[in-house]
Amino acid sequence: MRKSLLALALTCTSFTEPALDLLWRHLSGFEPLIKCLPQSLWKEDRKEGRGKLGFQRPMTSDDWSIFRKYNHRVHSLLHRCHDGRLGKVCSTEVWRALSCPPFPLPLLPNLTSLAWTEATNGTLQHIQLFVTPKLTMLGIHAHWSSQPPIFDTSESSIILSIPKWCPSVSDFDFDTSAASASASDTHTFMELIDASTVLQRWSHLTSVRTGIVSEAAILHLSQLPSLEVLKFQLPSTPISADTQNLLQRPVFRALQELDVTCKNVDLLEAFLEKLQVAVAPTVLSLTITDGIDSARDLPALISRLPNGFAHSSLQQVRLSITDGPAVDNASIGAVAFQPLFAFRNLRKLDFEADGYCTVRMDDDVLLQMAKAWPLLEELYITRYAHSSYQVTPDAFVSLLYHCPCLVSLAITVDWRTIDHQDIPRDIPYRGFSHKALSKLFFGGSVVDHPIRIAAFISAIAPNVKSITAWDHYFHGGSDEFLKNSQIWNLVMDSIKSLPLVREQGRRMMNRG
Repeated sequence: MRKSLLALALTCTSFTEPALDLLWRHLSGFEPLIKCLPQSLWKEDRKEGRGKLGFQRPMTSDDWSIFRKYNHRVHSLLHRCHDGRLGKVCSTEVWRALSCPPFPLPLLPNLTSLAWTEATNGTLQHIQLFVTPKLTMLGIHAHWSSQPPIFDTSESSIILSIPKWCPSVSDFDFDTSAASASASDTHTFMELIDASTVLQRWSHLTSVRTGIVSEAAILHLSQLPSLEVLKFQLPSTPISADTQNLLQRPVFRALQELDVTCKNVDLLEAFLEKLQVAVAPTVLSLTITDGIDSARDLPALISRLPNGFAHSSLQQVRLSITDGPAVDNASIGAVAFQPLFAFRNLRKLDFEADGYCTVRMDDDVLLQMAKAWPLLEELYITRYAHSSYQVTPDAFVSLLYHCPCLVSLAITVDWRTIDHQDIPRDIPYRGFSHKALSKLFFGGSVVDHPIRIAAFISAIAPNVKSITAWDHYFHGGSDEFLKNSQIWNLVMDSIKSLPLVREQGRRMMNRG
């Protein structure tokens, strides 16, 4: 696309300006604006195929004239401040020169969308060169290595000043988290770069994605008339009774997606206890970062959900346990999901707790799920881990029968009734065939005869494109991993081939 626009700009003077406007409208990096300047100005220190940009002389008025031919055309910028191999992408002398333009800042006067990623101490300050009253989308992502990023008070003041510089921001993404960060690291960092204070200075936000926010910020967000997407982390202390009471009245009047992360179930329960969302979101995601005792408390948490959200609106539910220590034999009964049957329009249920909590699934509850959620498109109970709580092939087929829209499924199946019998001459289940299913996760399900399983699955779900079982991350160290992973690879390879075999058989019969 960009090559075509460049060719168009060079072909005819009538097309030059419109083509250049489109060519420069979105930049994935600030480097193209540097490289459009004379090569006598900039240099590139090559390393592993990439280069760190620097200046080898001062910028002249002619350089700035060239820069101004393009800077007003940029409306969207994604700038990565730090590269794992190079360190900072642009050198200090580059930023020093750009900080003193012969025209009023910002450098990109028509910028409406800015993503400032991999920010580190020394690079966050340069965001001042780009912020503009026209900015409506702003994303700031910190750079993490082995240690949390360290920012000084001057950079904290920059963040706090952003609402004054950018009063029109409606989409704010402030990501300071990392998988390697401890809760204490994140909390310390958030005390320095306080997103809560920033959020309370905007009154027309439509989308917020951030880390820990204060109760005052939660109350402020709950009253915004246009907020549609909210992703945040609860404070490390339970919501106060006063805040609970204020959340009891209808709040979040336009919310469509709610994503809440917290350390334990108690914090979530305190937040949800009296929450009354005026217009129920279509997507709800709850993440718990400490697996200890989470399984024991999950049923009570799930039972609260129908009380705070309109039954007809919610379409996707995700419950996740991550980062906490694994607990041996932690499990919940499948009946814990029964309160969710109230959400009749549910399209997706994703229970992501492999290694932390096992679902004691059985045929009866799976059939209840199938009948409660006829519009279901994705169901994930056990993606990767081994579970002794398995459903029968009959229950598997019943789920497909009642959920014709199902595209992706993660559940463990006891295949013995299929595995220990020869392939039948007749098509199973009177020729029933589910056309939508394309992706399957079978956790640690065990089979001995891959062709028999492949024949069954390809007959029931002929459009399956991938099967994941005995995942290396979960089972790679076990003695059975190599054997079972190879068997499931044979199952998938056979599923790809069997339709061709069937087609050849049909053609032979037709010729006869």
